[in-house]
Amino acid sequence: MDLNHTGTQLLLYARQCGITFDKTIMIGRQFLYVDKTTLATNLRDFGMTAADSGDILEQAHGYAEPFLRSLGAKEVDSIDASAYESASIIHDMNMPVAESHKKRFDVVLDGGSLEHIFNFPIAIKNCMEMVKLNGYFLGISPANNFCGHGFYQFSPEVYFRVFSPENGFRIERMIFFVDNNRAKWYEVKDPKEMKARVTLCNSLPSYLFVMAKRISDEMIFAVIPQQSDYENISWKRRPDEQSGPIPAHRSIPTKVRDRISHYIRRCFVSFKQTGASNRLFFQRIR
Repeated sequence: MDLNHTGTQLLLYARQCGITFDKTIMIGRQFLYVDKTTLATNLRDFGMTAADSGDILEQAHGYAEPFLRSLGAKEVDSIDASAYESASIIHDMNMPVAESHKKRFDVVLDGGSLEHIFNFPIAIKNCMEMVKLNGYFLGISPANNFCGHGFYQFSPEVYFRVFSPENGFRIERMIFFVDNNRAKWYEVKDPKEMKARVTLCNSLPSYLFVMAKRISDEMIFAVIPQQSDYENISWKRRPDEQSGPIPAHRSIPTKVRDRISHYIRRCFVSFKQTGASNRLFFQRIR
């Protein structure tokens, strides 16, 4: 994605939440895709000096470092498998990072690179290991309608299970938005807390913004993450029910009732931007 209108807003929001950007590393050297007017508006909306937009863009030469410095970064690195875009650290994120990079950064920023890295478990572990204690992983990832864009598009579940206390992290905010300049922000609920799969169906390119804090020094993935409903099979049956094979058929009235219930849910839980989902799963915050 790089840092466009919404991307810059989200990082300004992260700063407003008190996140320190002193030592920041980008996964892939990020471009800055905003014009002067848009950037000035975003700076002003989040309590910064709008007049700085011209200087930021003049220094940027297309890249995001000057914008990150405006957020307070004193050191800005980037890591990439290729020297093509002059990243400061050349390393293939499919492979474990060097010890010298671990626990080094206040912010590890993925602006839309992880979906292009085949070995996602290693790549996300690298990101987590590079974060200092009390530092943050900030990620902007494709969530829906990006078939063919990269290797992957990501569900809320994977980030909630990865950035868990067992792995030394806590998600402080997960925000869903669609890719346009009037994007509304929706806070995403954890499937484990909702005791349901947090799903949606829409037709617009959509993203997740993840704000995860490192809260302790744990061995990452000492226990392999599992999808929450498979960890909690009891959600699916009453305490008095016995496990066993699923019935081969249901009565006609039950099928009709299920169809009607499904139709009503789809009619009454549709969002203009997100599409069809449960309103409890995606709650408007901006």
